[in-house]
Amino acid sequence: HTDSIGDDTYNQKLSEKRADAVCDYIIKHGISPERISAKGFGETKPIASNDTKEGRQKNRRTEFYFKS
Repeated sequence: HTDSIGDDTYNQKLSEKRADAVCDYIIKHGISPERISAKGFGETKPIASNDTKEGRQKNRRTEFYFKS
């Protein structure tokens, strides 16, 4: 995820790179790549207002979920 500052296309690619970096980290620590998938959402799913510095900081994030 990203904040809304900058170009939409750039933010989407940045989000995808963040997701890939998390996957790489998890794989390096022993999780099989077949069990992992990455998805970038760019600036499309904010959890806070992009009108404040604090809100933008919260929106620059990576989320991951485990399924059993």
